[in-house]
Parts: sequence; structure tokens; C-alpha cells
Amino acid sequence: QVQLVESGGGLVQAGGSLRLSCAASGRTFSSYAMGWFRQAPGKEREFVAAISRIGGGTAYADSVKGRFTISRANAKSTVDLQMNSLKPEDTAVYYCAADRLLETDWKLYDYWGQGTQVTVSS
Repeated sequence: QVQLVESGGGLVQAGGSLRLSCAASGRTFSSYAMGWFRQAPGKEREFVAAISRIGGGTAYADSVKGRFTISRANAKSTVDLQMNSLKPEDTAVYYCAADRLLETDWKLYDYWGQGTQVTVSS
């Protein structure tokens, strides 16, 4: 079992930045690839970014490439998502998730946090 807790969400103006953090506890953090996903009201959950177990590989959704950066600190059991140049369409609940492999399909992830709200005003 892995327990995940997100933090860092909030309200920001378009063009601003936020940094989300996800703290993990339970099994060895470095055994898991980590992903960030988001879900806006009335929409399906979508992939945002993912990072491999030791951080050597990353993947990003086209909509966030060049604006968002995922990173992890295995010694601290944390994974962060730095979000810059935020747009109103980035508004959603953001979730971190853990899986054995780096995946972009949310259905393949085993463990989830409770989510944190990000709201970008225009």
C-alpha cells in the first residue's frame, strides 16, 4: 500500500505559477513511477505528467509541455509539479498517482491521492 497526499493547490491569475507537491508513505517510494493527472468538472480525468522510478524518464501531455515540470525526491518520498504560465483551462482537481511503470493512462495507476484544487482566473 502507498498513501499519497497532495498539497499546494489554490487560486492564481492567468500567467502565474503554482507548485504542487505529493508526499508518499508506505512502501518504498522509489519502487513506483509517479504521475500527475487532472479532472475538470464534467470532463474525464486526463494525464498531465509522469516520472519514472529514479527520475530518469519523464512524459508530459502536449497541453502542458514547456510550461509544467515534474520532479521527484526519493529521499523525501515526494513528487512535485511546477506549473508556470498557467491558463484558465488548467483549472481542475489535480491528483498524484503511483504505479510500477511510467504510464499515461490513468486507469493503470494503482494508488491515488485525494486531489488538490487548482483554479486559474482570467
